[in-house]
Amino acid sequence: MSTQNLEIRRSSASVWGSLSGMRKTPTVSKYIDTSTCIGCKACEAACQEWNDLGTVATQQTGTYQTLPTLHAQYWNLIRFSERDVDGGIAWLMRKDQCMHCEEPGCLAACPAPGAIVQYANGIVDVNPDQCIGCGYCETGCPFDVPRFHAKTGKMAKCTLCVDRVSVGLEPACIKACPTGCLQFGTKDDMVALGNLRVDQLKANGFKEALIYNPQGVGGTGVALFAIGVSQHYDSVK
Repeated sequence: MSTQNLEIRRSSASVWGSLSGMRKTPTVSKYIDTSTCIGCKACEAACQEWNDLGTVATQQTGTYQTLPTLHAQYWNLIRFSERDVDGGIAWLMRKDQCMHCEEPGCLAACPAPGAIVQYANGIVDVNPDQCIGCGYCETGCPFDVPRFHAKTGKMAKCTLCVDRVSVGLEPACIKACPTGCLQFGTKDDMVALGNLRVDQLKANGFKEALIYNPQGVGGTGVALFAIGVSQHYDSVK
């Protein structure tokens, strides 16, 4: 991944639809192949360590899931869903994080100028210096991602490791993944990779395999591949 600068494409409380007019920068994207995730949680640990998020007390709710939901100090969560499949038990796992929408609902809902920004490469970030902690971004997010930090009084979420990406590195979670279920590159390359994987799985009998890239938000910077995605995504949301 080439070095990316942090030019801003749009920011909260600006004229809706206004762009900076800069030259087009390729949108970066994270690809998640849920068919090869083993639930090891290496990505969770890497996220905590790189972003210096500290510790959050885990909660036992009858599954191997670390927390019931995302937290202001826990931006990356592997969700576990135990399902009956063909007379047996199957674990469905999904990486829960900010989806970095092309048309971010959080940014549209935010009333504080510059508190939420979308960089030229598509990454959506929170600027804590401008954030007023109103929580509107959480209500505006269709994926229920931003969280209020009780100590700082600010909102927080996954930044797609924008500090790493800006110097040509992949996000920490992807660096830590041992199975290759996480990949990083341009959006076009990741969608192409996902389509190739979909074709492989359909050839192996998984007829419902497809890529989750919802157009209701203009597509996302996280292209999620799943088998039977409607059942998988909804069951663990």
